[in-house]
Amino acid sequence: MSDARYLIIAVAVCAVVTWSLRALPFAALTPLRTSAVVDHLGRSMPVGVMVILAVYTLRGIAVAQLWPTAVCLAVTLGVHLWRRNAVLSVLTGTAVHVVLTTALAQL
Repeated sequence: MSDARYLIIAVAVCAVVTWSLRALPFAALTPLRTSAVVDHLGRSMPVGVMVILAVYTLRGIAVAQLWPTAVCLAVTLGVHLWRRNAVLSVLTGTAVHVVLTTALAQL
């Protein structure tokens, strides 16, 4: 096989594989739009992901940092239940945590 023919075939195979891999998610997405399982996961997984992130974050907390973390978690939860705004609750909880840990470090 000549080098030019080999390169043309290799480029064509790469183009077909690349196009197929990019088109596959769109082709697979069409039947999933009406799936009850995907609908359930779309409604329940954001909460599950947040619980996993919270547990992962809290697993390595030292005893000295326990009360500022508990206070900022309570503030975050309270703001979220009050306003139902994830960005506002996360920013408020983060600000409270920074203020409390900074004040604790000053002591």
